[in-house]
Amino acid sequence: MTDSLGYRMKFAVVAPSTNTSVEPEYADMRPRGVTNHFSRIAIPDTKVVDDATFVEMLENIRSATFDAVDVSMSMDPGCVVMGMSAETFWDGAEGAERLHQRMLERTGGVPVIMGSTAVDAAIRAYGEADGKKIRKIGILTPYAPVGDANVKKFFEDQGYEVVHVEGLKCQSPMLIAHESKQTLKRAAIKVSEGVDAVIQAGTNLAFAEVAAMAEFWLEKPVIAINTATYWHALRTMGFTDQKEGFGRLLADF
Repeated sequence: MTDSLGYRMKFAVVAPSTNTSVEPEYADMRPRGVTNHFSRIAIPDTKVVDDATFVEMLENIRSATFDAVDVSMSMDPGCVVMGMSAETFWDGAEGAERLHQRMLERTGGVPVIMGSTAVDAAIRAYGEADGKKIRKIGILTPYAPVGDANVKKFFEDQGYEVVHVEGLKCQSPMLIAHESKQTLKRAAIKVSEGVDAVIQAGTNLAFAEVAAMAEFWLEKPVIAINTATYWHALRTMGFTDQKEGFGRLLADF
């Protein structure tokens, strides 16, 4: 017997309790027979005014992540998706690999999808489809400078040239979701000059719809982290379902 609704796949999604964007965006991308089951990383909505308070927020997430993972495993998921971003970039490629291995140990080997490596996979998919390797990227985030530096380091470790980084310096983890589509549009335009692709980090920025529109008018790949992560989870687990409305990544690759 299989799950009556998630008869193809049950995704466990681990996301901060302050995050109100990743769940509805994943729901909009969900194909038939695949279900998303959220386990919340319990954190306070701390005020973020500088690098020190940003790191304090990150420490709150770190201290509660594995408890949320443990809760999520009780429904026997086929895959665990990390619906959080900053920690998956921290300390660059080596830090991402360490986190991935720790997560796999915690899940007992159940596959784990992370935003940082999912975006890297998405960039490579665009390059393969277009026959043109993506080298130069522009990045937008909701982060303080210390968060931006770690995102930049991850992509530089992967061999990309980071031309622009635009951090929105959001004042709390919950307030990230309050950034308007217009603000996100302007940030995407700002980091698009002279690059092969635009990348967005920060899963509580509601950027999936904006990215799909921006890809049309910028005429280059625009990759939202929530779209890339959900796409990577589907493809990693062998699902080739395509969906319109989220850019070329989900529609074509």
